[in-house]
Amino acid sequence: MSLRVLLALILMLAATPPALATAEHTYAKGEYGIIAGGWAPNKRLAIAVHGEGEGAHDKFHAYLMAEPKHRRLAVLDNISHENNLDTASDAYYAEWSPDSRYVAVSFRTERHIMTLNIYAIEGHRARLIETPDLFRKAAGRTVVVKTDGDMRTYFPTVKWRGPRSYDLNDYRLFVEDDKALADKLGELGSLTKMEDGRYSIEFAAHATVTIGRGNRNRIGKLKLGVFER
Repeated sequence: MSLRVLLALILMLAATPPALATAEHTYAKGEYGIIAGGWAPNKRLAIAVHGEGEGAHDKFHAYLMAEPKHRRLAVLDNISHENNLDTASDAYYAEWSPDSRYVAVSFRTERHIMTLNIYAIEGHRARLIETPDLFRKAAGRTVVVKTDGDMRTYFPTVKWRGPRSYDLNDYRLFVEDDKALADKLGELGSLTKMEDGRYSIEFAAHATVTIGRGNRNRIGKLKLGVFER
């Protein structure tokens, strides 16, 4: 899933009235909706979502499924009713490695904030592994989504290059009282002064990530990404 596609989706949803700002689906008993890109290349696995109650906000989870029998194998950690905004299956995106041994899943935590989880597929389970943080590599600090109110937008995307290597793109938008963050980001940042005297600071970077022994990440050189509003 490209950065432009994700941006277009988020901007479209953000432009809708508040009552329609989330993409919801009420699931029937036993209904597990396969997410966008959810089929593994080997066609024997898929990622699907399911929740209970009106709008599926009760006991919502993403699952690793065995196909074609569409049998539930395992719950994916860190995707639940506690951290999701949407429940419709097409509001979740999967990018599988070509050998079906890794999958990146992205979804909205807030209206303009995506979460990216990467899982190693080990038999009948999906193990959550570390997601590289390009912003921390550039700025020397990380962002806690629930408490750092200065980050207004976050869109990470993954494109696999091989079985254990992928390109990670990271776009973020901050609103700050001063230029300090822009100075730290250098060419990876873009600064705009707002009418109220504050600063809009964009961060856009991409790097090639290689998954090594023990599923440890090796992050390549950060390069300039695409600045988008």
